[in-house]
Amino acid sequence: MSHELLYIIIRGPAGIGKSTISEILAKKIKAEVIHFDKIMENLGLDYIPGEKWIPLNKFLKADKIILPKLKEKLKKGNLVIEGNFYHKEQIDDLIKNLKSKHFIFTLKASLKECIKRDKNRKDKLGEKAVKDVFKLVSSFNEGRIINTNNKTPEEVVSEVLGWVG
Repeated sequence: MSHELLYIIIRGPAGIGKSTISEILAKKIKAEVIHFDKIMENLGLDYIPGEKWIPLNKFLKADKIILPKLKEKLKKGNLVIEGNFYHKEQIDDLIKNLKSKHFIFTLKASLKECIKRDKNRKDKLGEKAVKDVFKLVSSFNEGRIINTNNKTPEEVVSEVLGWVG
């Protein structure tokens, strides 16, 4: 019996633990992790000082460039795609173009917790950037909401797996 391949989008504010959670989840479901923020950076479509945020057209341009690769990868295995995803239209674009089974999870924590976690990261964003991204990501909910306050990454992954099955 063939097992249908799927992708999982993990979205949330900076400092929430998306990368850590995605890596643990990917090991458990034998998936490849796609770090969307790194793709944006590699394509030169990331944040430019002076911009208020990264505009939607840059995310859609990145989608268009990366979609053929994502489709190829999905033929071979599961994917975990993690990023801030603060434009709902970008998520809709991915869903429309990646015609596979999928799950979306929005990770939540308090702004105070995200700032605290950012301070412990190797590549700190800084308090202002964390606040800005927090506001953008929090402007809408998508998929299942998981509150990460007082939870270990492993507990969050268990919660995700409870929905994914």
